[in-house]
Amino acid sequence: MGSTPDDTLAAFVARAAEDPAVAGLVLSGSRVHEGMPTGHSDYDLHVILRDRHASELAGLDWFRSAHLDLAVIELAEFRVRGMPGRPDHFARYSYVHAEVLLDRLDGAIARILDEKRTLGADEARNAAAGWLDAYVNQAYRSLKSYRDGRPDLGHLDAAESVPHVLEVLFALHRRVRPYNKYLRWELERQPLGDPRWSADRLLPALRRILGDGDPSTQRALFGGIERAARDAGHGGVLDSWGADLDLLRHS
Repeated sequence: MGSTPDDTLAAFVARAAEDPAVAGLVLSGSRVHEGMPTGHSDYDLHVILRDRHASELAGLDWFRSAHLDLAVIELAEFRVRGMPGRPDHFARYSYVHAEVLLDRLDGAIARILDEKRTLGADEARNAAAGWLDAYVNQAYRSLKSYRDGRPDLGHLDAAESVPHVLEVLFALHRRVRPYNKYLRWELERQPLGDPRWSADRLLPALRRILGDGDPSTQRALFGGIERAARDAGHGGVLDSWGADLDLLRHS
């Protein structure tokens, strides 16, 4: 442990570099998001071990300190970590802006990392369609409750629709949905194209929906998503809802 996070990282990287079982080191977390680190930020480091090679570092998986946060995994696990259908799919965003500190496999670590940074064409298409259907279902349930005089329940369903909204919008652009901590960072540095999805317009709308489920805000948001989804070829998903979509378009 060094006296500062920088010292601790440097000492650990030097130690890892001496271990022949270490295939690569990948840095993630706030330290790879410009402007995000604070005085409380540690270093999130992924240690990739060669498959079936013994290493004392394996015992440090899930090590946590004020300076260093470690994940120690074998190469085979690193290849699939965060990918579709995996229970650790939530980890995908941690690799989007990750940096390679060590790659002993002639660029293989970097290539694996690059595959995780964006959604493949088929992956994005399937993800967008699935999340779009889930979003419409949740918004429809919400607005139906408002219509039927149950605003408290409509509010709950509206709040549950917000994660689906983000999954849809990012999947439509073949991007991994960011952790909430980095949502504004992503929207400001890599905009989603349409001004409606700018940080200063999208985030207030989502906060309003989370705050009270406001039906008019939900309908305005749906209008933008419907247009974007149809432009991307997902009209079939929307049309499968038939006349139920009227509730999402009109009060």
